Amino acid sequence: MTDRQYILVGEISGVFGLKGWVKIFSYTEPRENVLSYSAWQLRKNGEIKSVKVKEGQRQGKNVVAHLEAVDDRDVAESLIGWEIYIERDQLPTLAQDEYYWADLVGLNVITKSGVELGVIDHLFETGANDVLVVSGDRERLIPFLMGQTVLEVDLDGKCLTVDWDPDF
Repeated sequence: MTDRQYILVGEISGVFGLKGWVKIFSYTEPRENVLSYSAWQLRKNGEIKSVKVKEGQRQGKNVVAHLEAVDDRDVAESLIGWEIYIERDQLPTLAQDEYYWADLVGLNVITKSGVELGVIDHLFETGANDVLVVSGDRERLIPFLMGQTVLEVDLDGKCLTVDWDPDF
């Protein structure tokens, strides 16, 4: 399993009830979209399991799922902490200048004047816009605003060019 072929979409975070249902911490938007993918690859400590979702639903703020061959609480508990991946080709095609966060993580970030700021460690969402967390000589938070702070995204060259003051 290569990281380019699979996308991390969530993690099994707990159990729900007695009949093998698991709680899902979903990275998808909306949260319950994690249930729409046909097969999951679970990964933990280098071990990989392929599972199918029998059924699932949003449960308050959580997402819960019943997986094939998981019919009791003990088996469900053994899955806590497993990351959920899907095959990349299950994701919808994006429009130009739209990117999945997974594609941005790991890109080198440079300013328009050529100063290297570091590597995108992760992103997070705010009410106004998404924010890049860039790890380098120090951590920088850069708003992901195409055409303003983000000037170019070069996925092939693994580089993102920003209009950002390196001292900020």
